[in-house]
Amino acid sequence: MANGTMKNNGLQYLPFENRIAQIDRKITDLREQAGITDNNASRIRLLQQDLTAELKRLYSNLTPWQVVQVSRHPQRPLFRDYLNLMIKDYRELHGDRCFGDDPAIVTAFGQIGREKVLIIGQEKGRDIKEKIACNFGCPNPEGYRKALAKMKLAEKFGLPVVTFIDTPGAYPGIGAEERGQAQAIAVNLREMSRLRVPIICIVIGEGGSGGALGIGVGDRMAILQYAYYSVISPEGCAGILWHDGTQADKAAQALCLTAPELKELGIVDTIIPEALGGAHRNLHDTVYNVEQYITRTLRDLKRMKIENLLENRYKKILAIGGSDQKVIKSRIEKPKIPKRLSVEAQLRDIEKIPIEKESTAGTPTRDND
Repeated sequence: MANGTMKNNGLQYLPFENRIAQIDRKITDLREQAGITDNNASRIRLLQQDLTAELKRLYSNLTPWQVVQVSRHPQRPLFRDYLNLMIKDYRELHGDRCFGDDPAIVTAFGQIGREKVLIIGQEKGRDIKEKIACNFGCPNPEGYRKALAKMKLAEKFGLPVVTFIDTPGAYPGIGAEERGQAQAIAVNLREMSRLRVPIICIVIGEGGSGGALGIGVGDRMAILQYAYYSVISPEGCAGILWHDGTQADKAAQALCLTAPELKELGIVDTIIPEALGGAHRNLHDTVYNVEQYITRTLRDLKRMKIENLLENRYKKILAIGGSDQKVIKSRIEKPKIPKRLSVEAQLRDIEKIPIEKESTAGTPTRDND
């Protein structure tokens, strides 16, 4: 992820942003010099122009793995940033009435623009204490049950639901599995597909696996420009295909997880633009873009009859992966399985295993031939 070097305004830089870091350092040095002269001011303006040009060049040609790195930037706005800056008069709701309250999923009633809504978001936490409390954004089953219970409450009062997705995946601990992690997600998928209120889902960072799907069924799916949405994390995919997590960049390329690819595949409906250089460089512009998308989309959805809304939602779900789905033309190298993991190698290994045979006396013997 980030290299941890702090620059002006405390900004951290990703491994591929060395040139940007150098320009920022020069600007900072000039500003810190005693008394800014006309010459220094002119040099700062030129450097700022270079910085803008470099950001445009770099962020218009990001690789899928670099997009994943941007989506995980430690200073990227989290759900609570949107909650505090976008939602007026919000009131949090807690507990699943079954086991407990999961801080990795936050639910609240509030107001976006003129619309009263139920807001559900996955929270990663900013400092280490918050991250540990939130399992680094990996929800437990009680989090999904809490979200569903509040959605049912919103349905009772006819309030739209807006979900913010930002998780590497559902929490994989044994406790979560014992309390029904898979069932909690599956029930959410079923119930959200027939909830009788408009639902908007927005991927604001990571959209990983079933953890994202648990609050990701809706009438409209949007994604921020440098977020990703995938059936599995690149590291997990690389671990399965190559038994090597360092091949994550190849896995990210094969997964087609970036916003433009998802839009082309028909999985997401809208790409919400971020500030130049990523949402972490300009939080307020990104929040404004998200707010405008929500208010505009809610206005359109509320004009539809609920029966038509449910029918379209169901068709939208069925269309994913269908035969009429648009397919991205192959422009990536097909993942190559290492020889040690190939089918031929596994068959050879099986042939080397001794086979027990019954002797004429009826006692098992081992054939070493």
